[in-house]
Amino acid sequence: MNKTVNINLAGIFFHIDEDAYLKLQRYLDAIKRSFTDSEGRSEIIADIEARIAELFSQRVKHDKQVIGNKEVDEVIAIMGQPEDYLVDDEIFEDEPKENYKAKKTHSKKLFRDPDNRYIGGVSSGLGHYLGIDAIWIRFAWIILFSVFGTGILLYILLWILLPEAKTTAEKIMMTGEPVNISNIEKKIKDGFDTVSKTVSDTVKNVDLPKQGQRIKSTSKSFFDNLGSIIMFFLKVFAKFIGIILMIAGASTLIGLIVALFSVGILNNIHITGWEYLNIVNAGDTPIWLVSLLLFFTIGIPFFFLFYLGLKILINNLKSIGNIAKFTLLGLWLISIIGLIIIGVKQASEHAFTEKIIEKTELKITNTDTIYVKMNGSDYYGKHHYNNSFKIANNENGDKMIYRSYIKLFVKSTHDTIAKINISKSAQGGDYDKAIERAKKINYHYELRNKTLLLDSYLTTNPKNKFSNQGITITLFLPEGSVVNFDKNTKSFFNYSKYDNYLVSSNDVNHNLKILENDITCLDCDNEKDLKLDINIKDEDNSIKINAEGIKIKADGSTIEISSKGITGNIEDVNVNSDSLNIKSKNK
Repeated sequence: MNKTVNINLAGIFFHIDEDAYLKLQRYLDAIKRSFTDSEGRSEIIADIEARIAELFSQRVKHDKQVIGNKEVDEVIAIMGQPEDYLVDDEIFEDEPKENYKAKKTHSKKLFRDPDNRYIGGVSSGLGHYLGIDAIWIRFAWIILFSVFGTGILLYILLWILLPEAKTTAEKIMMTGEPVNISNIEKKIKDGFDTVSKTVSDTVKNVDLPKQGQRIKSTSKSFFDNLGSIIMFFLKVFAKFIGIILMIAGASTLIGLIVALFSVGILNNIHITGWEYLNIVNAGDTPIWLVSLLLFFTIGIPFFFLFYLGLKILINNLKSIGNIAKFTLLGLWLISIIGLIIIGVKQASEHAFTEKIIEKTELKITNTDTIYVKMNGSDYYGKHHYNNSFKIANNENGDKMIYRSYIKLFVKSTHDTIAKINISKSAQGGDYDKAIERAKKINYHYELRNKTLLLDSYLTTNPKNKFSNQGITITLFLPEGSVVNFDKNTKSFFNYSKYDNYLVSSNDVNHNLKILENDITCLDCDNEKDLKLDINIKDEDNSIKINAEGIKIKADGSTIEISSKGITGNIEDVNVNSDSLNIKSKNK
């Protein structure tokens, strides 16, 4: 059974076997002897102990693991034998003379070099890692800064992500040299040769930049100034971005606050025009609630935008705290969910479209001529067919929804009496609500002395909300009757002929005789332009048009069309409604 010892090495606790502890103690005593008269002896020993502690930590897999002779021998092999540093051999005379060879590792680690930095030490660290002079790295940065611009962001990222080489061991690992006693001693002594401060301040504070400024070369001063200029412009640019963020955030928040209180005021005093918001609100959601949710949904992100800009401008600005941040985040999420629910509810109010049809006979026979006109309204104004709506007072002073969503169709019928179908349609959250809204649509028409007067608008009470109310008029006219649609009906025939609908917008202002599933115009100009199609195959074929007429030469035949008629080698002339066909004789 072996006895274990707890040791504190460079601030790290280890469990070590007693034999291994004695070997390690003799090893450290031998190293201390070798540096008895060396300048900075205590700092060298401290760095050596820190390196040994690091090597032990790499080999310890759990807290209760005990370090034995094997681990000590491996560390001694890496750090080097005491006799390599003129150490008293008698201390190790009881140990077997093993031929240890220091395991030198040349693998480099990437650090920022604080001893040779101009800005952040990134270029010097990359130079060590890549094995090239840092001047070329800095030259590459200048090119990236001036040409591509993204080099600035890349440099800042490396500055943030790369650790700084603070300890002597890290500075040695940065160059790829083995971290052993010899290199630690050399690194510390080099620091004493170039810096006037004590080794203790150098190792503990790693604050060489101020001392290094006194011995920088002219090129280093140039890059130092260049770095200061770049940092100045970066700071100015950052402040400019901060100002923009603050202005955008503050102006948006002020606008939202004014809008929120304006909505509350308008909702209470009922200013003219406010009814439009209530009418399109088919789900009857309180307007103030929608406004409040919109305020939080839009305002909270812009508040953080304002806060970010303020933080850029003021370096020591205190944080609003995690409680406030998470509270605002939760409020923002709740507002978004609330708006989604309201939107779904609003959309569901238009899920069903239903209609009712009112059928009425008109005192018009197949021998009558009927005139159709659209009536406007002194209260609604002259509106053509469209999807918009308007709120206006009727003749009784009551507010009504006016809309000019009227469609006009014409069909033929074998009956001797004309009919009119008025189809009223509306939307709702369910079938019953849609039917109820359709029934409450008001529409008027009148037959006066063979003139059918159709209202160009529909009305309904604002309580029914705007639910895409519409009117479809279908006229069934007996075959043989004649109809004339006034010019003001043209916009209500916003379709071409299809499905046996006989009249289009091009047929208005004409006397139209109703036939079986067709019409004929009684007063239209039936003259049509004739088409003349000619193929010219070679130079012998030609066509000449002058004041005397048209002369056509084709395939050895000549045909002339003039005031005298059609002459030439003609075999047949065929004239129809679409074209003039002339067939010539062959020679």
